[in-house]
Amino acid sequence: MTSKAVYTHGFHASVLRSHTWRTAENSAGYLLPHLTAGAAVLDIGCGPGTITADLAERVGSGRVTAADASEEVLAQARRTVADRGLSNVDFAVADVHALDFPDDSFDVVHAHQVLQHVTDPVRALREMRRVCRPGGLVAARDSDYAAMTWYPQVPALDTWLDVTRAVSASNGGQPDAGRRLFSWALRAGFTEITPSASTWCFATPEDRAWWSGLWAERMTASAIARQAVADGRATEDDLRRIADGWREWGAAEDGWFAVLNGEILCRA
Repeated sequence: MTSKAVYTHGFHASVLRSHTWRTAENSAGYLLPHLTAGAAVLDIGCGPGTITADLAERVGSGRVTAADASEEVLAQARRTVADRGLSNVDFAVADVHALDFPDDSFDVVHAHQVLQHVTDPVRALREMRRVCRPGGLVAARDSDYAAMTWYPQVPALDTWLDVTRAVSASNGGQPDAGRRLFSWALRAGFTEITPSASTWCFATPEDRAWWSGLWAERMTASAIARQAVADGRATEDDLRRIADGWREWGAAEDGWFAVLNGEILCRA
């Protein structure tokens, strides 16, 4: 099989709303204590650039290279960086399976919510190690869909989880990547690995409205919705019921949703 990365959710506005919420603090906290001023950082799968910009501020006189497979989303990352007044960020279209950078180019190679979408995550980690300088860090964080949990138990959300995992797997990805990161790193040849986990939790009225609203829209209007119907994994009516289920959960005053994220810090 040819190694590839298929971003299951696409770049609909409902998807990018969740991406622009991400910061280094809420999405890369495990890495932040290890960043130093002057470091050269590669941010793979940078998306709209909110984490990238935070990393660039952290490294000061260093430089961050924002890499993504989509030129369209890199344009948004450029706007994010420009709006923050940062001048230490470069941009590159890149495939994590075959990075167009020389060996030993970066002090830190970071990928957030990337490895779950690739067909060969072990190869991707080896490539990340190749471009990382000896003694540097390869850092990855991915969610684990099967480990997501919520209350109250709205039946339509069980259907949402089944459809989402099935579509991701059909694209060659691994939706339950979080639990596998440590294993993948071992198979990639790393010997000094620090595995960890952290969560996102959505339970305040504002968080519930935001999280449920973006998923209700995503499951009726984004790339995953179109593929679910095209592949016969759901009908338009199924997707509308899933969206209604998300709104039902979001309206529950005791609604609570947790996303488990696996993490690895690997010494190159």
